[in-house]
Amino acid sequence: MTNLAANLIATAEKYGDRPAVRLDDHVLSYRDLHAAAAAVAGTLRSRGIAPGDRVGLVLPNVPAFPILFYGALLAGAAVVPMNPLLKAREVEYYLNDSGMSLVFGWDGGGDVVPTAAEAVGIRGVVVSALGPSAEQLEGEPITVPVERDDSDTAVILYTSGTTGQPKGAELTHRNLNTNAHMTVDTLIEITSDDVIMGCLPLFHVFGLTCGLNAAVVSGSCLTLLPRFDGGKALEMVGRDKVTVFEGVPTMYAGMLHHANAGSADMSSLRTCITGGSAMPVEILKAFEQKFGCQVLEGYGLSETSPVASFNQPGRERKPGSIGFQVRGCEMRLVDDDGNDVGADTPGEIAIRGENVMKGYWGRPEATAEAIPDGWFRTGDIATKDADGYYFIVDRKKDLIIRGGYNVYPREVEETLYEHPAVAEAAVVGMKHSDLGEEIGAAVALKAGQSADPDELRDFVKERMAAYKYPRKVWIVDALPKGPTGKILRREVSAPE
Repeated sequence: MTNLAANLIATAEKYGDRPAVRLDDHVLSYRDLHAAAAAVAGTLRSRGIAPGDRVGLVLPNVPAFPILFYGALLAGAAVVPMNPLLKAREVEYYLNDSGMSLVFGWDGGGDVVPTAAEAVGIRGVVVSALGPSAEQLEGEPITVPVERDDSDTAVILYTSGTTGQPKGAELTHRNLNTNAHMTVDTLIEITSDDVIMGCLPLFHVFGLTCGLNAAVVSGSCLTLLPRFDGGKALEMVGRDKVTVFEGVPTMYAGMLHHANAGSADMSSLRTCITGGSAMPVEILKAFEQKFGCQVLEGYGLSETSPVASFNQPGRERKPGSIGFQVRGCEMRLVDDDGNDVGADTPGEIAIRGENVMKGYWGRPEATAEAIPDGWFRTGDIATKDADGYYFIVDRKKDLIIRGGYNVYPREVEETLYEHPAVAEAAVVGMKHSDLGEEIGAAVALKAGQSADPDELRDFVKERMAAYKYPRKVWIVDALPKGPTGKILRREVSAPE
């Protein structure tokens, strides 16, 4: 029997006075974090939250996030983190789908959480960036984690596919615990003396596991940046003596190309890790040369907790590669029938191990499709060299990665279809020098209807998170289709 929150208890006992979380001048020690989380856990119990109930978090990287996250875990609840950029109707979907009992928002998020919570008839609680006030807490604190089984769900992370609505990947206490410990022990080799830059969103599995959970496991400090800015990140590295930087490629580019890059004090940096999308080799080499640190690239997904492969310390590093499989994880390349492909032949990455989710929440068919034989099918196509290093060559799925955020074309298309003039829509990724990919949409209008691209763009912008709406929309007579009438998204390209 275990609970991911047991890591917080152990670290608070060992490193109680050491800084756990920092936001500029506001610092929480591990003893403070434990006490605050225990108070939240007691409050949840007093409000009828039982072990296994789902509790939502719609917050940026502020101290309230780790307080509420570990508070919910201490109470035995499963946490459903959500992007604070989501609109109320998007949050409403997650609340409904997960059967959530209570959702937390923050006082900088407007009326999104109260509106969504009211729509589905559950309690929505808005807290400050630093955590709940004394008036919002009640009941006896729960200082010892409620016992949970290794296979019990700790976190539900919503992800999507090429069709349908987002699905909740159920990550167990064992999934997240082993991946965090593996990250600390073998990938970044984190100790209690380290300071980790917390600019990766904590609602995303990369930031949650490799940032927050890894910091708590090791007793290191996580210094938070609620909204990424290259200049602020450079300033924080020098101010807080950051030793471990974790980011997506656009963050590295934003720091490297910032006007203050030449004068920033980056001498404390020891190790940098990157994932989320492919790191341009030129950016990697330039960042290392300018700031005198090592950048290690890895690979993972929400469904794999996330780390599955990595260019690991002490081993040969191959820029452009996602490294090789990590401890507790097996990887292989397969064809469409699940058979291993030959040497130097592209195949879909299949993963098996202690990091793979137990399934998609309430979707047994989708789970069976994703894990047909005990091996999770990632949708990513790669090759493997003679040394066992993997190289991504393509994505089987139509996922778009914009600045490190996953955007699923079908979700954007469904929103476009709500416009009365739209007959057909195809959303595609377009290459972008800074973001990696930008969102584009080709739209065919209904006969006799009219709408201009700006109108359609603004229509989606009002209904979806800012990183999802298409910046470029163009009108076409018809969209390319296959013999069955299916729109061939891959044949759609933006006009010059």
